[in-house]
Amino acid sequence: MTSTTETSQRRHARSGRIRGRGWIGASYVIAALVAMPVLALLWQASRGSAGLWSHLAAHVLPHAISQTVTLLLGVGVLVALIGTTSAWLVTAYDFPGRRMLEWALLLPLAVPTYIIAYAYLDLLHPLGPVQGAVRAVLGYDSPRQFRLPDIRSMAGAILLLSFVLYPYVYLPVRAMFQTQAANLIEAARTLGTSRSAIFRQVALPLARPAIAVGVSLALMETLNDIGASEFLGVRTLTISIYTTWVTRSDLPGAAQISLAMLIMVVLLVSLERRARRRQRYAANAQRDRSFAPQQLTGRWALLALLLGATPVLLGFLVPGGYLAVEAWKRFHFAGLSESLFTEARNTFLLSAIATMAVLACGLAVAYAARAFPRRGLLIAQRVATLGYAMPGTVLALGILIWVAGLDRFIDQSAREFLGRSTGLLLIGSGVALGYAYLARFLAISVGSIEAGFSRIPLSYDHAARTLGQGVSGSMWRVHLPLSRGAVAAAGLLVFVDCMKELSATLLLRPLNFETLATHLYGEAARGTYEDAAMAALAIVLVGLLPVILLARSGPSRRDSV
Repeated sequence: MTSTTETSQRRHARSGRIRGRGWIGASYVIAALVAMPVLALLWQASRGSAGLWSHLAAHVLPHAISQTVTLLLGVGVLVALIGTTSAWLVTAYDFPGRRMLEWALLLPLAVPTYIIAYAYLDLLHPLGPVQGAVRAVLGYDSPRQFRLPDIRSMAGAILLLSFVLYPYVYLPVRAMFQTQAANLIEAARTLGTSRSAIFRQVALPLARPAIAVGVSLALMETLNDIGASEFLGVRTLTISIYTTWVTRSDLPGAAQISLAMLIMVVLLVSLERRARRRQRYAANAQRDRSFAPQQLTGRWALLALLLGATPVLLGFLVPGGYLAVEAWKRFHFAGLSESLFTEARNTFLLSAIATMAVLACGLAVAYAARAFPRRGLLIAQRVATLGYAMPGTVLALGILIWVAGLDRFIDQSAREFLGRSTGLLLIGSGVALGYAYLARFLAISVGSIEAGFSRIPLSYDHAARTLGQGVSGSMWRVHLPLSRGAVAAAGLLVFVDCMKELSATLLLRPLNFETLATHLYGEAARGTYEDAAMAALAIVLVGLLPVILLARSGPSRRDSV
């Protein structure tokens, strides 16, 4: 009997090791899939001639880099200013409407950058409603007599992008302010320090790492943007990659520009990593309490409400209201077009399939790193999450290079052995686009699932093994049920990001395949703004879902001093 039991235990242990190797192998394969686009870019860029690189360096890169750097500097300063002041306003002061502003300031996250550019281009057009109202007030009859500065400019791009991206700063900085060192605030107030001095000398220095993290995330989103920059006439590196690839059919040149862009991404990621290390150090010294907000009344309360509501008004209410009005006009005039239903179905199915793949891969990477805390798996996890830092255009280009090569290999093999041509099997079927979504948004899945796993004590793993569960059994019966909320939150965020993604979708979609985002881009490029209002409104409404999730799960006020 004892011999039979020992034999069973040995078989179970051997089965557990085999399943464990499956998790390890899956993690390495997924990391390799994410790394392949970068390697493909390096290979393709090396094929470009020396004359091509000198031409790019002399005529393309200087202007594109200067435009990109100017845009990044302007957006970085403005999102830091708007996000930090908004966070301090709703944390340090109490006034009518403050509780509503705390979550309303997150609403611009629901509006993709290309949609806000699309909306304001029509609103601020010389023949649009805003300039028409201004001329009516001033007594002018036509745009020839009076017109506002053109929104198609670098200043316009900086302003519009900043009013959409400032929540990336607002969210972590508000969390930091709400958990500021209560003893330091109390000591400063005991010494007679004013509220503004407390902000400058105590709160702001401690929140500086959170500001740096938020700004770096906003700048990575700026680098990823393609629609807003093109609509507003700013020729960034992203636009240069797109035109070099699509318009000039110059793949090596586009790959070389992509490498220059990746250098900027590496710098931003390095800044974020450094800021995270400093943030952990700053947060460890704090008691988890926030200080009592100062009560404002009268005109000061009204001023605070107006200041806090301005980013919400410009970043969400104005473009959202415009989209709702234009969508109603379109519906009242022509109803819902069949193409809109087709595009909505394409968007939903593609996003749903990509989300399931991203969740499955994220689960494999996160669980492998937990079950086998080896250096190699930790490196694989870090590599698997690099795609989110890569702009969609760069990632799409890298995927196209090696997936097109794989398509050619499959086609040649099919012709040789089957006598039939498969054509562009992976690109034409949408597999390449799904691959881009997987590589781009895997970091969201891994991060959320890893956070869910971190709340499960390691003793649960040991108990499951003691009760006879292997590596896979522990995951399915212990870890997954206890982290369902984290998995669901990751799925929601990934699904919405897939619906909003424009850069990769625009460049890797199959022929005659339209999503809501590409439909909007095409109509805006043609200047037929009213035809794209319904698609834009649908994207914004779906984008509200993660904002609601963030608002409900955000930091709550604790005991006050």
